[in-house]
Amino acid sequence: MVNKVSGAVVNPGDTAWLLSASSMVLFMTAPGLALFYGGLVRSKNVLSTALHVLSAFAVALILWILLGFSEAFGASIAGFVGNPFQYFGAYPTLLPKVWPGTHVPSLIYVGFQGVFAAIATAIIASTIAERGRIDAWMLFSALWVLLVYSVIAHWVWGGGWLASLGALDFAGGMVVHIASGFSALALSFVIGKRKFCKGVEPLPHNIPLVLLGTGILWFGWLGFNAGSAVAANIDAANAWLATAAASAAGGLAWMFIAARDSGGRFSSVAFASGVVAGLVAITPAAGYVDPISAMVIGAIAGIFSYYMVNFRVKKGWDETLDAWAVHGMSGLWGSIATGIFANPVVAGKAGLLFGNPWQLVPQIVGSVASIVYAMVMTLIIAKFVDAVIGWRVPEQVEKVGLDLPELNEEAYVM
Repeated sequence: MVNKVSGAVVNPGDTAWLLSASSMVLFMTAPGLALFYGGLVRSKNVLSTALHVLSAFAVALILWILLGFSEAFGASIAGFVGNPFQYFGAYPTLLPKVWPGTHVPSLIYVGFQGVFAAIATAIIASTIAERGRIDAWMLFSALWVLLVYSVIAHWVWGGGWLASLGALDFAGGMVVHIASGFSALALSFVIGKRKFCKGVEPLPHNIPLVLLGTGILWFGWLGFNAGSAVAANIDAANAWLATAAASAAGGLAWMFIAARDSGGRFSSVAFASGVVAGLVAITPAAGYVDPISAMVIGAIAGIFSYYMVNFRVKKGWDETLDAWAVHGMSGLWGSIATGIFANPVVAGKAGLLFGNPWQLVPQIVGSVASIVYAMVMTLIIAKFVDAVIGWRVPEQVEKVGLDLPELNEEAYVM
């Protein structure tokens, strides 16, 4: 059953699915990511950390509607960025009624892409936890979604130079996870370390919150990846199953390798971290690989990101909640793995294992370009924000926790 709108065809099933998937991605952030990050920090900072996530989502979504969508999907300017005013404000008269190449209204396509931009920005809140000013963070969020996310999205999804090169990124390995993860690392170098951690990694204050957040992320991610088919079809079904398989493998792999290194003791936080690593890694590949390959990709991601967390701790980098080690590095692995495991039976795209080693070229070039651009631009934006507002809360505020001095609120009132 279809409805015709101005000569274009709207499919109610596809539209209903994309509405659902868009809402699932929003649910990933509020409350999923907010709970996940909030449970990992110390109790005196749980509310401020959750607010960092939620405020970034709100700021980024507004800027996306105003300018970001046009930058990503407007007429290409030299393959680098789209015309930023072509679809300004997602105003209905500026948009086609149905988004080209789909059977869904353009307005929900803007919304679906918008929640991607918003959660990518929110992921970077990992870095400012327990020490960052909320006003500085909101300014950074606005600039980052316009100057980093929207540009890379154009490269890959909007007809930019990486699309011309043949890079594959089904749901955001380069665009979302490499961009946010490596931006988080760059921001950590500008904002500096927390002052009151006494040389150790603080333990999560509320593991049930972490696990609840993980469950919500896991659920929402199925819409994140399967929704990227922009249709209720076989591609969406494949992406759903690949996502479920990879995340399960990632959770088990991280849990078992962490248990090996801790005298055989299993950890729920380790399992949760591995699930997220598996979800990240399968994101670029979900529409191109079979379920068995997805399990391999997810398992390797769980192990890889586990070692990257340990590496980050050894180096003394205070990228607090490991967006770099989990999102950045698993996103990098998943983007390259797409060029290895892409199965032509799934979506007509072949990778190394199926006779096309050349697919690795755009995957590697795209990954490296996304890393370099995201880190350089983030350093510039972060330095600008530091000069205009300043990143750090006063030392005494950091010592007692941000929640009460900054928000006049407490998560746990005794």
